[in-house]
Amino acid sequence: MESKAVGMIGLGIMGSAMSANLIRAGFRVVGHDVVARARHGHRKAGGSVARNCREVSAKCDIIVTSLPSSEALLRTAEELAKSSRANQIVVETSTLPIAVKEEARKLLAARGTILLDCTLSGTGAQARVKDLIVYASGDRKSCRRIAPVLEGFARAQYYVGAFGAGCKVKFVANLLVAIHNVAAAEAMVLAMKSGLDPEMVLKVVADGAGGSRMLQVRGPMMAKGDYSDATMKVQTWQKDMTIIGDYARKIDCPTPLFSASAPFYTAAMAMGRGAEDTGVVCAVLEQMANNPRRKK
Repeated sequence: MESKAVGMIGLGIMGSAMSANLIRAGFRVVGHDVVARARHGHRKAGGSVARNCREVSAKCDIIVTSLPSSEALLRTAEELAKSSRANQIVVETSTLPIAVKEEARKLLAARGTILLDCTLSGTGAQARVKDLIVYASGDRKSCRRIAPVLEGFARAQYYVGAFGAGCKVKFVANLLVAIHNVAAAEAMVLAMKSGLDPEMVLKVVADGAGGSRMLQVRGPMMAKGDYSDATMKVQTWQKDMTIIGDYARKIDCPTPLFSASAPFYTAAMAMGRGAEDTGVVCAVLEQMANNPRRKK
């Protein structure tokens, strides 16, 4: 690859984990985030901190974005467009509406910069140990060019088609995550109400036909009842749930199980637990079941 310098705009749960892995892989990561604490964490991890998006653009041919909202992406695209140049690639990894990403793509294309839609499968905990899957979409030649960067923070990458296909695959994946997460919680509460040791149940069930990746990732949180180390905050997940639901309705696709899972995340928000990991839906179900094992 032409340069070992990679830009990272957005240093939250996912962005900080990706940048840390890129640093370990030998890249010089120039990072920016509007939050001072995130910038400090990036510098502490060995990264170089930029004052703004334009400074990142000036130093890097390849820039990865991990952003919390549509507004953040469009604002970032506008800033990058002021200093972007031909032969520059922006790798957009956030879960956002396709129309918003398309708007950002057009903003950057006007200045010769290519935006790729490269969504991710995996939680923050998985990102920290480089256990992410990348669904890359857009200009195929550019996707090949960024492959070494993707290899720096993900265990696998797939080219899934034209721009926007990455989002569509991510919607499918997150629909399953939403359902499997609530299913895992429901199973763990059944175990607790049955008087079984949740740690033992997690071990033996996760190893059998009833196991799932969400049971493996969030089952330990559910067994302990501790959701403070959030790999995906409920308040952020609500944004993803809305995007998926809106997209499914737009193409007239029924999603009954996904729709049935939504109230449990909403209930977690109502309980004031939006900043905790989405595994906290287990606490919602425990309260519904009047589980005596632990009460807040």
